[in-house]
Amino acid sequence: MPKELHLSEKHRNILEPMLRFYVPGVEVWAYGSRVNGRSHDGSDLDLVLRAPDLSEIPFMQMAGLRNALRESWIPFFVEVRDWSKLPERFHKEIETRHVVLIPSLTDKQGP
Repeated sequence: MPKELHLSEKHRNILEPMLRFYVPGVEVWAYGSRVNGRSHDGSDLDLVLRAPDLSEIPFMQMAGLRNALRESWIPFFVEVRDWSKLPERFHKEIETRHVVLIPSLTDKQGP
């Protein structure tokens, strides 16, 4: 699996705190063109959100995040999807090629 995500540090520094605020404790994976090497600076960023128990993320949290992303200084579209609402075939496709943007709380690194 690739370890690279085509996302500038500047945009990552805007995005990560927003994700942690609106969907705390949720694991976030990036997939699509910004992971598979076929992106350009204006490519959208595809994210899938995975709740700790893979349950549905509350509608209001998703709506708040989407609204914040639209109003942010990020100059490209950020698509956020809830893992629990995607078909199994899409899970398999994402699992083969993704980058973990925000790890789950159970994936804590040692000192």
